[in-house]
Amino acid sequence: MNLFIIAGFLGPQEIILIVLALLLLFGGRKIPELMKGLGKGMKEFKKAKEEMDDEHDSTKQEKIES
Repeated sequence: MNLFIIAGFLGPQEIILIVLALLLLFGGRKIPELMKGLGKGMKEFKKAKEEMDDEHDSTKQEKIES
């Protein structure tokens, strides 16, 4: 939630400055690789969360049936 509040204060100049800093730090070729890795990580996290939710729901259902 705090991220959304902070992101609300970022204007176009700040965003451009951040993008330029990232380009200087990582270079143009590394950024797509970093984003790809970030996407894979988010996908794995979402998958693990869904598995835990399913496991929790099945355990909850077993307790109700007992």
